[in-house]
Amino acid sequence: MDILQIDGSLSLKRTVDGGTEEQRKAVQAIIAEVRASGDQALRTFTEKFDSVVLDEFLVTEKEISDAYKKVSNQLVDIITEAAGNIRNYHEKQLRPSWMTTEENGTMLGQKVTPLDSVGVYVPGGTAAYPSSVLMNVIPAKTAGVERIVMVSPPGRDGKLPAGVLVAADIAGVKEIYKIGGAQGIAALAYGTETIKPVDKITGPGNIYVALAKREVFGDVAIDMIAGPSEIGILADDTARANEIAADLLSQAEHDPRACAVLVTTSRTLAEDVQNEVYKQLSQLPRKEIATQAIENFGAIYVAADMEEAVAAINQLAPEHLEIVTENPMELLGKIKHAGAIFLGRYSSEPVGDYFAGPNHVLPTNGTARFSSPLSVEDFQKKSSIILYSEKAMNDNGAKIAEFARLEGLEAHARAVEARLKS
Repeated sequence: MDILQIDGSLSLKRTVDGGTEEQRKAVQAIIAEVRASGDQALRTFTEKFDSVVLDEFLVTEKEISDAYKKVSNQLVDIITEAAGNIRNYHEKQLRPSWMTTEENGTMLGQKVTPLDSVGVYVPGGTAAYPSSVLMNVIPAKTAGVERIVMVSPPGRDGKLPAGVLVAADIAGVKEIYKIGGAQGIAALAYGTETIKPVDKITGPGNIYVALAKREVFGDVAIDMIAGPSEIGILADDTARANEIAADLLSQAEHDPRACAVLVTTSRTLAEDVQNEVYKQLSQLPRKEIATQAIENFGAIYVAADMEEAVAAINQLAPEHLEIVTENPMELLGKIKHAGAIFLGRYSSEPVGDYFAGPNHVLPTNGTARFSSPLSVEDFQKKSSIILYSEKAMNDNGAKIAEFARLEGLEAHARAVEARLKS
């Protein structure tokens, strides 16, 4: 993890992984097979990729009750409290339908309608992610989505992790399938004998899941194509090196391609953090993963002043941004691009991952320049409402017809003029 001086711009090593041609073709073949053979294709791919033979994909009530026996009461209470915090935050995002009436009797408005169905993908593999369940399901429930389907790859025992099932039950998911990978995305998008298709798919996954979401987009909606996790930290000499290092490593342990960057005005802090990172790395259970991320995608930048530091952060547009300075609120207004912003010493990134309430499904790879965290709005659609009055038609009909003829659309103009003649 090198210490570098900012010289006009950041030279970040970031991965924008569009997959190889071989991976794309493999995903396309999986999707085609699921569309052609349905449940049988799911069984074949589950045996091939997850090394388990399943007769039934649907998680049973007994499996859920068994999961509660494997999770301590304390953890159930923590998940329940976290779910409440997430629900409270997302309820504030709800927007009602609205109508306005003009003096001429015209009524204009917007009708907000929840999606009918949503599919949530929960990754498996190297770790279990109950938090992903809460962050994807609760906004959808809050928006009013009636049917929420969850898919996740089974373990070698043919089951899903107990924590994932408990979180799903607490969040209110009634339809859970033990299916992972590109085949799980295909099943959500196009349906099989067992699974009815959905209107939108959300949730992170590996490169095959990401490529599958890209392939089915257009037939269904998706949330985003998530890249490796990122953290940017903006700090001055009041920050504590051991805490900053721990926060950088909190994202580095996610993925060998995770990006962890400190931008600071203090050379002393930069050197202390560098030492702390390597000291703490040696003590991490996932040190091999974190070490690869730190060596390949980690950096510490020293800025001449806070203005230069802020400009660097805005160029980075990180998924997670921590501002650990003497007066973080003074800098908040200057931040233009970040997925989630954590202010002050005690707002460590994992606070947002698990418990505070805001969503942890965030834009990566610099897309915070133009996109936002997952929210209630992602599970709603909006319809425009127009009720034009007779007076408005008489006042504006000729203008509308003239505009239509400007575009060469005579039938448009005549449709309006038919009302004027009557």
